[in-house]
Order: sequence, then structure tokens, then C-alpha cells
Amino acid sequence: MSTETVLYIILAGIISLILAVFQYISKTKSMSRLGMLFAFLRFITLFSVLLLLINPKFDQVTTLTEKPNLVVAVDNSNSIIQLNQEGKVRSLVQTITSNKRLNDKFNIDFYTFGKDFKHTDSLTFLEEQTNIDDAYSQLSQIYKQATAPTLLITDGNQTYGSDYEFSFSKYKQPIYPVILGDTITYTDLKIQQLNTNKYAFLKNQFPVEAILVYSGNKNITTKFVVTRGNTTVHSQNVSFSKANNSSIINFTLPATAVGTTSYKATLVPIGNEKNTINNTKHFAVEVIDQKTKVAIVSSFLHPDLGALKKSIESNEQRSVAFFNPKEFNGQENDFQLVVMYQPNYLFKDLFEALDKTKSNKWVIVGPKTNLNFLNEVSKNYQHEISGQLEDYQAKLNNNYSPFLIDDIDFESFPPLKSNYGSVAFKVPFETMLTKTINGIATIEPLLATFETNGRREGVLLGENIWQWRAQSFMNSKSFNPFDDFIGKMVQYLASNKQRSRLNLEYETFYNGNTNVIISAQFFDKNYQFNARESLTITVKNEISGDTKVFPFVLKKNDYEVDLSSLPPSDYSFKVSTTNENNSKSGSFKILEYNVEQQFLNANVTKLERLATNSEGKPYFIDKTDGLISDLINDNRYQSIQKSHKNSLPLIDWKYLLIIIALSLSAEWFLRKYNGLI
Repeated sequence: MSTETVLYIILAGIISLILAVFQYISKTKSMSRLGMLFAFLRFITLFSVLLLLINPKFDQVTTLTEKPNLVVAVDNSNSIIQLNQEGKVRSLVQTITSNKRLNDKFNIDFYTFGKDFKHTDSLTFLEEQTNIDDAYSQLSQIYKQATAPTLLITDGNQTYGSDYEFSFSKYKQPIYPVILGDTITYTDLKIQQLNTNKYAFLKNQFPVEAILVYSGNKNITTKFVVTRGNTTVHSQNVSFSKANNSSIINFTLPATAVGTTSYKATLVPIGNEKNTINNTKHFAVEVIDQKTKVAIVSSFLHPDLGALKKSIESNEQRSVAFFNPKEFNGQENDFQLVVMYQPNYLFKDLFEALDKTKSNKWVIVGPKTNLNFLNEVSKNYQHEISGQLEDYQAKLNNNYSPFLIDDIDFESFPPLKSNYGSVAFKVPFETMLTKTINGIATIEPLLATFETNGRREGVLLGENIWQWRAQSFMNSKSFNPFDDFIGKMVQYLASNKQRSRLNLEYETFYNGNTNVIISAQFFDKNYQFNARESLTITVKNEISGDTKVFPFVLKKNDYEVDLSSLPPSDYSFKVSTTNENNSKSGSFKILEYNVEQQFLNANVTKLERLATNSEGKPYFIDKTDGLISDLINDNRYQSIQKSHKNSLPLIDWKYLLIIIALSLSAEWFLRKYNGLI
């Protein structure tokens, strides 16, 4: 409070006292007790009112003691049960929870991690994946500024995500790994990895690569066997020793029948193996009887050509061949789709040939396209000619109906360069992507498709689609989203099947540790997305005969159902609409696989390095006696006392109003009682 305010308060007190004395004491010859009481009450009232006018501010200081955080992150994956450590983990968590000295020094926060990272102390050890790096990433956001030594209770075996040993730098806290398991090396045979194509073609041979690993000191010989059902399709002897502890086997298998075929690869166990689960791996191959051939025709070189080839051939079912317009003549019937890149007068014979054969095509228009020529040969659309160029960004049309399209963040993609002007279609068309100019969305198509006389055609109005593929990789750290987008476009344009009101998207087989998701879209008779329909899927286990019904859930512009609860088996299904008579059937296979059952030991070396690099200390689960005392006695973790100063104006003090009301009321009643009113 300033000196000026203090002087005002003193002056207010003097004025209040003078007025009170003048009103009640100076007018009487003697100073009675009643007069003194009236004067006192009037002084209180006047002084309080003047204080409100002055409104002084008082400083209020509050003190808070902030304890450091102790983060307890527990591995909740299935490998903990595999290593028989679940009982010890629960016991350690209970000890930490009930220790009074530890709770007095720290705010203890419990988290679990596996496939998902959760703020909880509930342990199930049922997670089928382990991502320690994700736990680091999320903890680094939660405890960015605070002190938070971390107990990492885990076996150190990670099944996916970035290497956590090198990602600890983003989590600047001491880490105390509590190592679950031991360092004993058990004799073990393991199929480390199986590599094979997802698709194979009928009557062809498809390659398989198996990486086999041996842990042990003796020389052994065993057998590697691949079976299809009860039939052995490949078998060979494999020898290992302490020095020669790995082997790579390459062989081929015949694709004899169309459809999904499952195989089982087994490395025959030796007598004293502790873990035989990792001796077996399942894999499946979808055999198809046709390969989609795509021709890309261009009169000049451009990076778009390479990007299209990589995206199209990311699916083994498709192959791409490059041609210039003169070379391609006479090969129209050899390809299911022809991509015509920025056509000019050199393409005249090709357009005429494709029209005669009613072949599907995809025309990509850009600055080097001769629009006069394109308008001459095209019977389905005309492009306005302005002589100017423009950069167009893309926006997904959620009502596009011919097939399912995922939003791969098109609006973040760089603009495509093309000719300025609109396109007038003469036939019904579907807009997949619309143009956005300088951030302003338009209804003009950037990518459109249409069907006429049993043939399909696509039109993309812009070049530099290679930049989209690069941006997609930067967004998702993978080319897959963009390649899937191009793949769906090619699959649609290369087919002459009539479009369906009910479209499904699913895999023919799933690994047992992945989500089993089936997506669907349903359109009304005008092929507009219908969000009011109810979809159900009836799933039948072809082995046990059990049948289950699941509802689809509406998510944005498609329907989705999660079948991850189903056990590994062969399944057939039927998707039906409730209000209309529409349905579609299919089949898929869930392969039996649990990556968490592949481990025999804790990853001790990596966890010890992690502790050293983060200035923590490692402990084995059987030797945690000193863990709690080390944390309590570590001087780096001290409580911090913080003070908070708050200035409060007197006008906010409600009791002063009560004092004024009481003093005025008391004065009035006393005067009334004594007959002075």
C-alpha cells in the first residue's frame, strides 16, 4: 500500500471522527454513554464509506509447496505374461503405491503402455503390441517443464515404433528401467522374418524368403517345413552352430488356385527349447488370374511420369509401360488403361484408335497440353481457352460416389499448374477433387470421372502431381496413402464394371495383431451418399460355424465396423442395408500371430544404456530393494516452495458492506428505542 493511500486513510479517519463528534457530542453539555455509543456507530459508518471511496488495495501472499512428479510407466503387453513376470510387476506397483515416504516426497502418476498409452494403474497384460517410443513422446508433452523421474517397468522388447534408445533425448528426464526377465541365454530356434509378395498370379511361381535364427552353443541340424493345410509344399534341412547362427532360405511356391491361400512355415523344434511359439509363422498369398496393364503415353519427359509409375506399381497386380504417341499405335487391346499425359497433335491417331476400341483412358491436362487439339478430339468435354496459367490446390468432394476415397489431406498438397479456364462437360460426370484458388474453394472440377457407352474416363487438370506424392510422404511418413489413392483411381478406370450403390473396402487377410476394419459406403438412387441408412454385417466362422452380427458405425462419409475381437480363422460375410434390399458378400482370413510371444529374454543391454544416457539407474525386478530409498535420498528431486502475491481491492471485501449495514441499523434502532426519532 502506498504512502499516499495511508495518508488518505488517516485523513478519512480524522474526518469521520470530527463529523461523529460534531453530530452527537458537541451538541450536548455532558458526554453520556449513549452519546458516545451513537458517535462510535456514526464514526464506523462514515469511516467505512470513505474507505470504499478510497478503495485501498491489500497484498495477499499465498505459499504453495510443489512436490516433484514420479512417473511410473508399466509395460502392459502380453510379453510380460510370456516371461512370467506379471505377479512381480503387480507386487512392485503395490509397493510403490503404499509407500508413505515415497508419496510424501513425490506426486506419483501411473501410466501403462502397449499398443496404446493410458493414464491408469490397471494392469491386464493383454496388449498385443509394444511401442515404448510412443510412451516417451506423450510423456515429453505432459512433463515438458516439470521434474519427473521415470520408472520404466518393462522387458525392453518393442514391437513397433522408432527405436526408443535414441528417442529418449526428447524426454529430458532421468529414467530408471526396472528390467523384467533375466540375462540367461536359452537355446532357441526362431523364424525371424518371412518375406513374400502379397499377391501372386495364377500358374506362376512366387518367391518366399525366410530368415532363421539360432541361439545356442551346440551344433544342431533341424528341418524347415512349409505346409498348406495338411500338404507339405516345401521342406529342407538346416544346420546351425554357435558361429553360424543364422540362415536365409530362398525358395518359390506355385500359385495353383485363384483366391487367398494360407501357408504355415515351421522350424522343427529341438528337444530342450523353452519357447516354441516363435518357431512358427503363418503367411498368406492372394492368387489372381489377371494382371492390370497400364500404358502411360507422353511426348516428353516429366517427373509426374515416374511418380505415377511408382504409385501404380506399388500394387503387384499392376504393371506400367511407357510409350510416346507414335510407338503406341496398334497396342490398344494390350492394356486395360491408357494414361495420356498432356496430349497434343501427336496423339491424334491414338485418340481415334481408343475411340474405336472403346478403351478406358485417363487424360492429364497441363501447361503443355494443346487445348485446341483436345477440344477437337474430345466429344465429352470442352476446355475454355484463355492463354493463361493458374495454380490450383485440391479439395476433396465428400459426395463422390463411384468408389471410396480417403481424405489424405489434399488441402495441404502443393498446387498443380494448369491452364486457366473452366471445363464444360457434355455428359454426366462425378467430381472427385475441386479447385481451390488462393484459398478460395470453387465448384470447378480438378479431377473428375465419367462413364459413357460402357467405357470409363478420368480427367486431371494439372501437372506436378509428383509434388503431391512427396507432400503425402512428409505428412504421413509413408508413400502408402498417396499410392493407395492412385491405385483406387487406376482400379476404377481400368474396370468396366457398373458402379454399385453399396461399396466395400477390406483386406483379404489380416494378421492377428492388427485391427480388422471393414469400411462401406452406401448411395441413394442418385448416387449421393446416404448417411441415414443402417448397415449390418453378418460374419460366419467357416471352421466353427459360428455366426455373429455387427452394426456399422457412421464415420464422416463412410460406414465402418471393427471386427478385431474375432479369433483367427476363415470368415465369410454379408453386408446388408436395413431399409433397402442391397447387400454384398465377401470373405477374409485372420492369421494367427502374436508378436509379443516371440521373446525369451529382456533387452537388458538397451535398457542399461538408456539408464546411463538419461542419468538414471537400472534395476532388475528381483533386486528393487534399493529403488525406493535411492529415489527418496536423491537430492535432485526436491519440493519447491512457490509464493503467489495477489492484490485485493477493499471494494471486493464483502464484510465491509456488512459492517456499514450493521452500524447504520444499530444506530437507527437505538435512536428509535430512546425516542430520538
